[in-house]
Amino acid sequence: MLYHLAQYLQPHISGFNLFNYLTIRAVLGILTALVFSFAFGPWMIERLYRFKFGQPVRSDGPQTHLKKTGTPTMGGVLILCAITVATLLWANLTNRFVWCALLVTLAFGAVGFADDFIKIKYKDPKGLPARKKYFWLSLAGFGVATLLFATHKAPVETTLFFPFLKDVTISLGIFFIPWAYLVIVGSSNAVNLTDGLDGLAILPTVLVASALAVFAYASGNVKFAEYLGIPYIAGVGEIAIFCTAIAGAGLGFLWFNAYPAQVFMGDVGALALGAALGVVAVMVRQELVLAIMGGVFVAETVSVALQVLYFKYSGGKRIFRMAPLHHHYELKGWPEPKIIVRFWIITLILVLIGLSTLKIR
Repeated sequence: MLYHLAQYLQPHISGFNLFNYLTIRAVLGILTALVFSFAFGPWMIERLYRFKFGQPVRSDGPQTHLKKTGTPTMGGVLILCAITVATLLWANLTNRFVWCALLVTLAFGAVGFADDFIKIKYKDPKGLPARKKYFWLSLAGFGVATLLFATHKAPVETTLFFPFLKDVTISLGIFFIPWAYLVIVGSSNAVNLTDGLDGLAILPTVLVASALAVFAYASGNVKFAEYLGIPYIAGVGEIAIFCTAIAGAGLGFLWFNAYPAQVFMGDVGALALGAALGVVAVMVRQELVLAIMGGVFVAETVSVALQVLYFKYSGGKRIFRMAPLHHHYELKGWPEPKIIVRFWIITLILVLIGLSTLKIR
């Protein structure tokens, strides 16, 4: 909104030309989301306490988590509000990529909200029945994938690119839709599985979103894209503002979510943030780079899949003491802060590797 106001005023006041620069608006996006989170975080936590929106804890999980029972959850609402406000203020609202990213994030957040609400109201850690949950997630995922395919303006927007390989590509055609669906829904669930310790999921999300902002900016600039050998996608640079809004909102939330957490993001935050990372990766054509940078999310998801399959076909044996992976290390005796920080460090390393694909080809 402020971007469009600046566009209206710049013929009369030259200083407003500053807002034509994407980098300036991206910085304002992160600052706006951060300030919003700091300003409204305490108020939201107080309201969650007042309405008794406390986190139910599974009895079959690590026993150390039982002390977290009653900690306010659904803090992801704060994150989504901060992202929405920052994006609406500083992004070009005539850009189709911005609306696709924002709407799918809010749609996944709505499903997460319903899941969290059921957990709280009925004191049921399982929440929304799995079939209903995945139906609505799939509907949102297929919806945005179909919309992106229907509105694509160049073949590059539906082509799969491989990191570190300059000339290896696959034209997906109509198969772009199921591929994009799998990336978005898979990313959403991966972040959700990772969100099991205080601050464990939010900082990796911030790091990956920040890196995706770099990819979006470079892919939306014809000169940078040509120099780096990455796909040029007209208009996708605006997504950098959405990504920096995620980073700002995430850092603001981490202020309250750091160990010991004052509030949890809940499924409303985790499902939405995962979908946001997935849809941005699809838009900038860096799905495989997302898998590298989000390696912690991938490892958590794979640990659950392996545990379930091995348990089923080995007669009840287990690979890990408990899945997802972070619970395995908890039961090995690692302190929670040590697990969290080490997973953060691993994510930082993976993000740097992902960013290196911009030049190493």
